[in-house]
Amino acid sequence: MIDKFALPQLAQINLATGVISVAEQVIIRKLSDMPAYYQDQSAVRELLKTDPIIYSVYMPKQPSEVTGMYTATSVIEPGQIGNEFYMTKGHFHLDESAPEVYLTLSGEGLLVMQTHSGQSQVQDMKPGTVSYIPGDWAHRTVNAGKTPLVFFAIWPVDAGHDYDSIDDMGFNRLVLVGDDGPHIVVNPHFE
Repeated sequence: MIDKFALPQLAQINLATGVISVAEQVIIRKLSDMPAYYQDQSAVRELLKTDPIIYSVYMPKQPSEVTGMYTATSVIEPGQIGNEFYMTKGHFHLDESAPEVYLTLSGEGLLVMQTHSGQSQVQDMKPGTVSYIPGDWAHRTVNAGKTPLVFFAIWPVDAGHDYDSIDDMGFNRLVLVGDDGPHIVVNPHFE
């Protein structure tokens, strides 16, 4: 049911920090929230002593109508754990027809995507790039730069998030630190 009393909203985004002026919710993901996502568990154990912030999500007041769109900014800090860059957990949408759009505001990174059947794609993220993520594709972002990776996201209110599938199977592509930049390799769990 559409909320007849929904009002237009205006927000200001700091393009460097990703902070939204009307943020009502801030989600902070530390390494302790996602230790199993990284391959080098000895590096994870060492870094858990300081438990760094990996990424933050800033969400303004969300619409109450069923047909609305959620918006948020995500900020992935620069850093690495072993030979992997800091990254988001990644997820599918519960409604597999629900797409998502990312607009990169600052920093550099990669968008890793895959389907349940294993088809994968990796796209560059740099200021001004717009990535369309079809509804049936899991998506994870990786900060492959030396400054925070900041991007704006928009998706349908009823999309939902399926983190469990990623917890169970991971992504079939990893982004590793290389001498000449990021290297995309097959996740050894999928070989």
